[in-house]
Amino acid sequence: MGDLPISLSDLGRRAVAAADSHEATVGVVGLGYVGLPLSLAFAESGFKVLGFDSDPKKVEAIERRTSYLRHIASPRLEAVAQRQLLAATSEMTRLKEPDAIFLCVPTPLTPQREPDLQYVQGTAHSVASALRRGQLVVLESTTYPGTTEEVVRPILERSGLLVGEDFFLAYSPEREDPANPHSDLRRIPKVVGGATPACLQVACAFYRQVVGQVIEVSSTRVAEATKLLENIYRSVNIAMVNELKLILDRLGIDIWEVIGAAATKPFGFQPFYPGPGLGGHCIPIDPFYLSWKAREVELAARFIELSGEINAAMPYHVLNKIVEALNRGGKPLRGARILILGVAYKRDVDDVRESPALKMIELLSAQGAQVSYHDPFVPQLRPMRRYRFELGSVPLTDQELRESDCVLIVTDHSEVDYQRIVDQASLVVDTRNATASCRGRARNVVPA
Repeated sequence: MGDLPISLSDLGRRAVAAADSHEATVGVVGLGYVGLPLSLAFAESGFKVLGFDSDPKKVEAIERRTSYLRHIASPRLEAVAQRQLLAATSEMTRLKEPDAIFLCVPTPLTPQREPDLQYVQGTAHSVASALRRGQLVVLESTTYPGTTEEVVRPILERSGLLVGEDFFLAYSPEREDPANPHSDLRRIPKVVGGATPACLQVACAFYRQVVGQVIEVSSTRVAEATKLLENIYRSVNIAMVNELKLILDRLGIDIWEVIGAAATKPFGFQPFYPGPGLGGHCIPIDPFYLSWKAREVELAARFIELSGEINAAMPYHVLNKIVEALNRGGKPLRGARILILGVAYKRDVDDVRESPALKMIELLSAQGAQVSYHDPFVPQLRPMRRYRFELGSVPLTDQELRESDCVLIVTDHSEVDYQRIVDQASLVVDTRNATASCRGRARNVVPA
């Protein structure tokens, strides 16, 4: 602790010492795709971790030492549970127990594409009711610049405790990339911004125990804006290549061949790939948090809004491709049997949040098509905030493929045999270039 600033209070020094010695108890609110990996990282580093979630099924699964996320192996839960380092609860009154509390709750959009902070606010109220001196509170949920200071801080200070003096408050955006074998939380630099210099010191002391590199920034607002920039960068570039796909399709040029050729340039170019629309909790949602905030200061985020419009229109482009392909075979869409391959938002994950497949099911069903799906990682589509499908994954048999009027590839899971798809199906609409290497592709495959 010799390099800590003299301005750090005794309370702050004790918090840092508890982090350095791993004597602190860590609390994680929200045990989903962000919260569970974070909980495991702290537990595997030797901290006692108490996870909080309103879903009793997740709490029960952790108590049974069984993972509910495909990319998290159950033996990891078993290992930390045997050492009594990980427990879970739905009782928010126990938030007084942890020394550091990390908030990993959803930040969706309203139907009007405005920030919906109900989960952040609700959790902050729960923390405030149990807040005690010396605790650290860190928000990890992606949000607009100012949320930590303008929304979370006032709620916490209603407890009568003051930020930087009685408790510590920080923001650190999550950087999870499920199914990416190179995306390990410990190896990804962690951006951290504190509400005060003391808050930053305490938050960084905890993160340094579980990540290899901590990037300190000057404020929580900078940290919040950093996450938005990362996702806006991807959204805008994906929109650009999606628009280019539409143009090149009209010109009879294969966008995938163009991208492959351009990617050979060793500088000044990074490949992005087209698809049926955006999915996941980040890219389809997060940019609009900044465009909403921009309107507050009388500015229009034109790149963000335009990219959102282009990406949101891609499912309709795919729908038109299906209609055109069926028409060429004398088959109307109404009554046609459409088999969707893949409903997860990306390859080899079980996450369906904001998946373009959901929009495709909605559009096709509205046109009278008989829609089914196969996804090896998503056995059941359960009701969600926006969609209310009651569908289960069907076996990918040769008979199912032959009896389908159209097989629509939305998610290119690596374990699917695409040559068999091409061999058995009469029509394949491929939105992911999954059939590029298949024999006979030109015969019955329509790129979309």
